[in-house]
Amino acid sequence: MKNKKKKAETAIIKDISLGYVYVMTHSFFSDVVKIGCTTEEPQEHAKSLSAKTIGEYHIAFSLRCSKPCKVIKQIKEYLHAQEYVNEFYQVSPEVAGKLLRRETLKIPIVLTV
Repeated sequence: MKNKKKKAETAIIKDISLGYVYVMTHSFFSDVVKIGCTTEEPQEHAKSLSAKTIGEYHIAFSLRCSKPCKVIKQIKEYLHAQEYVNEFYQVSPEVAGKLLRRETLKIPIVLTV
């Protein structure tokens, strides 16, 4: 039963129309970053992830945009060879941030006032 609920939550996240793409670093791993999307404020998302693990996550880059999961899908194609596990990649935060900025040029960014 838990597995079905998890799959449903994942499907909802993948279909979000407005959210954030982010690059996070972790206090224990200097050579990998976590790249993902969320509907939460990125800082809050980092705090909630940190509460579940040893060490702390820190936001290196985040951007509010429409269709954030489409941006992440394209980034995953670029970084496939460097993928460790799930959303973790062996790439510098600066390179990941540049890729995200480039991809969001193709998908409208939501400007905040």
